[in-house]
Amino acid sequence: MQFQYEIPQDGLTVESLLREKWRLGKKLVHELRMAKAVKNAGGESVKWNEPLAKGTILHFSLDVPQSDYPPAKECNVNIRYEDEHILIVSKPKGMSTHPNEEKDKDTCMNHVMAYLNGKGLVYGEHVHRLDQGTEGLLIVAKHPIAKSVFDRMIEEKSIIRTYEAEVQGVIKEKSGTINAPIGRDRHHPTRRIVSKSGQHAVTHFKVVERKAHSTIVHLQLETGRTHQIRVHMAHIGHPIVGDTLYGARKSKTGNYKLHAIQLEFEHTFLNKKILVKDQEGAAVSLQ
Repeated sequence: MQFQYEIPQDGLTVESLLREKWRLGKKLVHELRMAKAVKNAGGESVKWNEPLAKGTILHFSLDVPQSDYPPAKECNVNIRYEDEHILIVSKPKGMSTHPNEEKDKDTCMNHVMAYLNGKGLVYGEHVHRLDQGTEGLLIVAKHPIAKSVFDRMIEEKSIIRTYEAEVQGVIKEKSGTINAPIGRDRHHPTRRIVSKSGQHAVTHFKVVERKAHSTIVHLQLETGRTHQIRVHMAHIGHPIVGDTLYGARKSKTGNYKLHAIQLEFEHTFLNKKILVKDQEGAAVSLQ
């Protein structure tokens, strides 16, 4: 795997780039150093503590492990964005993000690997996940450095993820914040509940349309707990339409209506702001 990186400011060293700007783990930094993975335009190894001028192009070359997901026969997920470092795909409703058992071979990651293998690539790892019943945008790292960087960005909430949901009932407020800890339901193997002993969880919502008996809302997560949006909307008396696990009436399709519609973030490797929407033909915004 090879890629280039342009130094964005005077005085940055390879050491400070990897440890401070990208904040890679000690093990990965050590592996890159031992492999002499960073070279200049002339193909020579770069001194790790030598200050570099803005605009200097670094060339990274690293061996990547093969991911464990067996590829599907063909890729049946839509690619919304791609560069040297990541894919952003649109996971269909009803499809798991990744295999949970050996027999699972029709998950999103199986389809992603079919796409990547077709391009001669062997590494692909999801940075976050979506519930099986949730459709929308999913980030996949194409090499271990990207995986490390985007994992941290998810943890630090520097990737703004926007969801759209249709919920039961008419919400009167224009917007609001739900701050309620979430824990496991002792009486159900998969359900979560609001619990004083649960993990801190914060969801922001904004009403975008009111219908006769339901409301369309856009939501952003300050935390990323399992089933967070589903639990929080049910907690305020507005479960997602069709989400029978959390008290909603069954929908005609049998599905609940939750869609990861937008991702926005500062791309660490491109030094640009990226905005991706889950729409056919939608243009990706790079600033």
